[in-house]
Amino acid sequence: MLRGGYPGRMNEHDTRDGTMTGVDPGRLDDQQLMKELETIHRTRHDTLLYGSNDALRAHNDRMARLEGEWLRRNPRRPVAAGRTREGARERGCGQAAAPGG
Repeated sequence: MLRGGYPGRMNEHDTRDGTMTGVDPGRLDDQQLMKELETIHRTRHDTLLYGSNDALRAHNDRMARLEGEWLRRNPRRPVAAGRTREGARERGCGQAAAPGG
């Protein structure tokens, strides 16, 4: 293991059309994948508002790849009733939409 907990092969970044796209999400362990998802979601707003078209395109692609991998690994994730169309219609103002809320 290298510093940061990433195995040596995680230093290998994938490229697409000459642009670095990050480590293939399928090569990340669950903890690394979650860390990558947290980071990309945290940077989303600024990228949308202030990033170049190329930066936004790369961000969209990376986020889709990370989220797709997370969904592939978690096909039976809990879904909050308030996050469905029916639940959203029934939800009143101020009610939580997260599981257990």
